Amino acid sequence: MPEWKDVVELGSRFPGVVEGTSYGTPSLKVREKFMCRMRTNPDALVMRVIDLADRDALLKGQPDVFFITPHYQGYPAVLVRLEAVEREMLAELVEDAWRIQAAKRVVAAFDAGG
Repeated sequence: MPEWKDVVELGSRFPGVVEGTSYGTPSLKVREKFMCRMRTNPDALVMRVIDLADRDALLKGQPDVFFITPHYQGYPAVLVRLEAVEREMLAELVEDAWRIQAAKRVVAAFDAGG
C-alpha cells in the first residue's frame, strides 16, 4: 500500500515540487500551487486533477479507489484511497497534477529531457 513517503518520492521526480502543508496536513506544491495533500476523516489523498470530467471518469471507473465529499463537489480534485490505488496509477495522478500546476516552459523543458 502506498504511503505519503511514496507520494513524495513520486513528486520529487519533477522540477519545482516542494513538500509543505495545506490545512495542517502534508502536501506537495509547485509554484506554491496545490498538487495534493493528505486528509483525515476520512483518511485519503486529495489530488488535483485536470478537470471535472477527468474526476468524474475516475469516480465512475474505479469507485473503490476514488471518491469525493460534498466539499470537493465543484472543484477539480478527487480523493484517493491509498490502500486501494495501484502505484502506477498514483504515479500518473502525481504527474498530471504537476503538469497542471507547473509553468508551461518547465513542463516543456522536462519533456525535452532538460
